[in-house]
Amino acid sequence: MKVKVVTRILEANDRIAEENRKRFKASGIFVVNLMGAPGAGKTSLLEKTILTLKETLRVGVIEGDIAGTDDAERISMTGVPVVQINTGGACHLDANMISEVLPDLPINDLDMVVIENVGNLVCPAEFRVGEDIKAMVLSITEGHDKPVKYPLMFQESSALVLNKIDLLPFVDVEIDRLKRDALSLNPLIKIFEVSCKTGHGIDTWAKWLRGLR
Repeated sequence: MKVKVVTRILEANDRIAEENRKRFKASGIFVVNLMGAPGAGKTSLLEKTILTLKETLRVGVIEGDIAGTDDAERISMTGVPVVQINTGGACHLDANMISEVLPDLPINDLDMVVIENVGNLVCPAEFRVGEDIKAMVLSITEGHDKPVKYPLMFQESSALVLNKIDLLPFVDVEIDRLKRDALSLNPLIKIFEVSCKTGHGIDTWAKWLRGLR
């Protein structure tokens, strides 16, 4: 019985996600579901990405957190429209949450929406929200074992952004092993090495996003 309940929940979520996707598509919007662990640098990457893209793309943001508005306030400083979702304890955003806040975004005036999901390496990968792609941010300080421990996140993501690459000389991480394990789970995943601190790799990542749009 429990398995049936979970199945129904996921099926209901997928139906709403498809409705969201149709609404985005009707407005000509490309949607990125940005995932990663707490502290991976999702918001920092998003700030840098927006500043790189905003001259050519109109970007909007949906921020997901269990509580607080710090990330949304940071993103609002870039000058783009942003909506905050506080889940109140849920470890991920779902399609219904996204549906409820769409009226608060000027979707007819946007080219791209980035959904920054709740910091978690498990649940966000399981729930579609209407996105075109999932992308994940992984700080190299988290270690090279994450593909083995959290395979679904890598299997579901179109892109893997390895952040804080400037710290590579100072941390004990086998980055070649990390990449190899990620590609073994998802041979099509695009891997980007970036540093939000130095700006390394941001242009390459942003160019790839712009090309998708």
